Amino acid sequence: MSRLRGLWEASISATKKALSWNVEDLMPPSEKYVFRFNSIDELKRWHLYSDSEYGGLSSASLEIENVGTGHNGIFSGHLSSDVSDGSKWRMNRSGFCGMRSKKFDGFIDLEAYDTIAMKLKGDGRYYISTIYTENWVNAPGQQEDNTWQAFVRLPKDNWYIAKKVGLLDQFPDLEISS
Repeated sequence: MSRLRGLWEASISATKKALSWNVEDLMPPSEKYVFRFNSIDELKRWHLYSDSEYGGLSSASLEIENVGTGHNGIFSGHLSSDVSDGSKWRMNRSGFCGMRSKKFDGFIDLEAYDTIAMKLKGDGRYYISTIYTENWVNAPGQQEDNTWQAFVRLPKDNWYIAKKVGLLDQFPDLEISS
């Protein structure tokens, strides 16, 4: 009988909440962190890759750095345009490394937001940022995603915020601000 009473009270509470909604509850927060890179568990959500999978000599790493303001995830890599002698792949040059989030169950709802921002620190080179979104116009049975890419040039040794307003626009270079 107490379980039935608990369900009844939960139902009444949910109904009261639905009938007395507040506009403030419907407003999204001004910012939403998707990835924070501040713990070992967070870093486990990422896959590192490099040309070493194809006979190249580049490598990549992702580690936690403890700084005065907290923890930061640090991606680094060693780029080499050389190819190992015994490579089964027919390549003359190589030289890439990167990271991507692992597939995860669920959905990150960002519909209420119009800007995506990344806090980055670089070495003066260009990088490619790629964002995949589920394609809502797929034919039945197709598993294609939309792909949004931007080139990001990061000035050396300073933290910067790279922002893209209007993710559905053509995706030119990201705007960099310090």
